[in-house]
Amino acid sequence: MKMEIERELNVINSLGLHARAAVKIVELGKRFSSRLYLKKENREVDGEGILSILSLACSKGTTIHARISGEDAESFMQALEELFMNRFGEDL
Repeated sequence: MKMEIERELNVINSLGLHARAAVKIVELGKRFSSRLYLKKENREVDGEGILSILSLACSKGTTIHARISGEDAESFMQALEELFMNRFGEDL
């Protein structure tokens, strides 16, 4: 059954959504069949592209809107939230 889930995510790591963090998001997405879209203000990008994610220019403290559409959207969103909460493995 296809579903769509939306959540607000806070960028809490000190470097923001930089290249290594964007790579981790893209790599995470490859584990799921659902599609990820990230939105900051009025700009929404496909979460499959590192450059697309970087183009949002999300520094520490930015809140972004995540939308995941597909059969495994719930699992994908849970993993994405954990990635953000764990600061992409930084600041530990």
